Amino acid sequence: MEHRKLKAFPAGFLWGAASAAYQVEGAWDADGKGPSVWDVFAKLPGKTFQGSNGDVAVDHYHRFAEDVALMAEMGLKAYRFSVSWPRIFPQGRGEPNEAGLAFYEHLIDTLIAHHIEPVLTLYHWDMPQALQDEYGGWEDRRIIADFEHYCVTLFQRFAGKVKYWVSLNEQNYNLTNAYQLGTHPPAVEDRKRFFAANHIAFLANASVIATFRRHVPNGLIGPSFAYSPAYPGSSAPADMLAFENAEELTNHWWLDTYCFGRYPQAALTWLTETGEAPDILPGDLEILSQGLPDFVGVNYYQTLTYTGNALDGVTLQRINTTGQKGTTPASGIPGLYKTMANPFVETSNWDWAIDPTGLRIALRRLASRYALPVMITENGLGEFDQLVAGDRVHDDYRIAYLKAHVEACQQAISDGVQLLGYCAWSFTDILSWLNGYQKRYGFVYVDRDERDTRDLRRIRKDSFHWYKKVIASNGEIL
Repeated sequence: MEHRKLKAFPAGFLWGAASAAYQVEGAWDADGKGPSVWDVFAKLPGKTFQGSNGDVAVDHYHRFAEDVALMAEMGLKAYRFSVSWPRIFPQGRGEPNEAGLAFYEHLIDTLIAHHIEPVLTLYHWDMPQALQDEYGGWEDRRIIADFEHYCVTLFQRFAGKVKYWVSLNEQNYNLTNAYQLGTHPPAVEDRKRFFAANHIAFLANASVIATFRRHVPNGLIGPSFAYSPAYPGSSAPADMLAFENAEELTNHWWLDTYCFGRYPQAALTWLTETGEAPDILPGDLEILSQGLPDFVGVNYYQTLTYTGNALDGVTLQRINTTGQKGTTPASGIPGLYKTMANPFVETSNWDWAIDPTGLRIALRRLASRYALPVMITENGLGEFDQLVAGDRVHDDYRIAYLKAHVEACQQAISDGVQLLGYCAWSFTDILSWLNGYQKRYGFVYVDRDERDTRDLRRIRKDSFHWYKKVIASNGEIL
């Protein structure tokens, strides 16, 4: 669609930025917090880049007031953050840790005082280690009740202060790494266990959404999905079928279950044939259908292009975590699809396709298929930023990336998508999970590296000043 005139961003559009507890907070054992699976996993030799971990991260726990002041200076309209489950329930259940609740209440109150909408994520991968040890976390249905108990505690505490809630963040990406690639805790490589854990996570997500409506009647809630729209490698029928397979197995498997309360048929048939389908018990589909979301959160970074894959073909491969461009191998599922390079798009140093048009396609596919509002809960560029003389970071490449993706948002709005907001990833630099601190995403540079926390000084990048102008003009000045 080529519009003669693009629609303006709506009044009240949530121009935001995002983070996650383990990646920014630090204070991993402070004030009664219990260990998360990442607190344990990241300390195992060889699991992360140069042994980096989130023990200190960027110390947002102690510096949140400084960080929120920077957000206010930028003019941010929304800040998406996650609550650390073991900071509230050190053992995963029981009596809540008041010090943990108080920290998030202070953060929320400070955001509100600066007219910044808090967007609260309930789960961003930091499972309490106690529950992982006791019954295997997402592999046991006991987690449904424990997760609901944790969430209800937050609903009751913050219902009058927080309108927008994200239930599960990137269930698809996290559990793929946790149960297929073995690169996230609990480091399993078993597709049967992968689909079983996902099914339980779907039930937990739906149960919490249904419960949310009783406790936060004026709020909105939805999961945040890591959406990489599928492209066919060519118009050859075999590539078109591979594209359909990939969209069904890598996207619809989650989105249909979230938004329709049922699994896509072709994917379920395939997994039943291979013996990998989850055990769907009586009452499960009713639970899924009773917990449909109010909006879909989208974490968008790239599209993926697919071609055919023989039954003895390429299997899933680990991603590039070094920033050495061109080192990502083809990855796939035998009999379904495998990835291939798209010659029409550039890539980052981590081999992620830079494709703003793909964001427009993603938003249109979601809006047309599910008829729900959408919030972009993550979108950004991780790169090797350099601090130069005069305390400057010239990240013109990030500005170009974000500008093109914000333009794609405006085009999608003009196409009819109801877009609630855009939360760039991330506000400050962060720990990038397996990639350490070298892969920087923030508008604000944090002076530290993998092994030296230095002074953790906050330094505004050029992109900080650019985004400030975008927000002030409500997207008119890009």
